[in-house]
Amino acid sequence: MLTVAPDIEVLARFGRALADPIRCRILLALREAPAYPSDLADALGVSRTRLSNHLACLRDCGLVVTVPDGRRTRYELADPRLGHALDDLRTAVVAVATEKACVDAETEGCC
Repeated sequence: MLTVAPDIEVLARFGRALADPIRCRILLALREAPAYPSDLADALGVSRTRLSNHLACLRDCGLVVTVPDGRRTRYELADPRLGHALDDLRTAVVAVATEKACVDAETEGCC
């Protein structure tokens, strides 16, 4: 059972990051390969400003890091285990409740 405050805070940060579909899409894209913000914005079909705000959130949560690459900055997952965790979480949720939807899906925009 999780009772240690840092453990709970880490999971809450991860949950906040996953609470937005765009951030989920960013994490899944970075799971495949590191990317530059302009490429991510184009691939996800969002404005660069909007993407930048989501990347800042993911950086603040400690899930992605920036890597200087000449005059550009590349983004990647902070730890390769995050990619595995995303895969495990996705497959576990699908296996447990494929027909379920979040109760607040309509009002909160989740799920």
